[in-house]
Amino acid sequence: MLREIRPAILVLVLLTAITGLVYPLAITGIAGVIFPRQAQGSLIEKDGKVIGSALIGQEFKEDKYFHGRPSATLAPDPNDSTKTVPAPYNAANSGGSNLGPTSKALADRLKDDVEKLKSENPNAPVPVDLVTTSASGLDPDISSEAALFQVPRVAKARGISEDAVRELVTQNTQGRFAGVLGEPRVNVLALNLALDGAGAK
Repeated sequence: MLREIRPAILVLVLLTAITGLVYPLAITGIAGVIFPRQAQGSLIEKDGKVIGSALIGQEFKEDKYFHGRPSATLAPDPNDSTKTVPAPYNAANSGGSNLGPTSKALADRLKDDVEKLKSENPNAPVPVDLVTTSASGLDPDISSEAALFQVPRVAKARGISEDAVRELVTQNTQGRFAGVLGEPRVNVLALNLALDGAGAK
């Protein structure tokens, strides 16, 4: 019986070492050489300090900044570990909400968000990605329509022309992947950094 078990144990140990140790280390090393920035998390620095990642959204609340998609991520309640509290863009707890189309809480939130956005820009339809959460809750991008929708609010808060802000949106809009896949999108953190870099207050 030991004769039959020994090869199985040897194969298990060998495959565990290859797939659990050798392969991940080799891929990590290759990625670090070929794509060093991406392998380190696509981190974005300002004045030598890491301020975020191009891959993970951040919450911007001030009117002078573009806002990203709503995030449904949660974190443990610091006052009661049996409960959770909203923690937008919490990378340690990626996920969307479990609220469905019949949820009153979801319908109420959507209604409130749409009304708030319409008050900011009553002349344009509200883009869907400004009121719906992504599946991960970490989406760093918004559609170009969602960015353009926010131009009047950002321009007013910064005291600059809408045309200048619109031009920054255009400059920071990324096209479809390979010209075919996906939709044009804007990285919110990159756009806000461009705004600050343009000298807009």
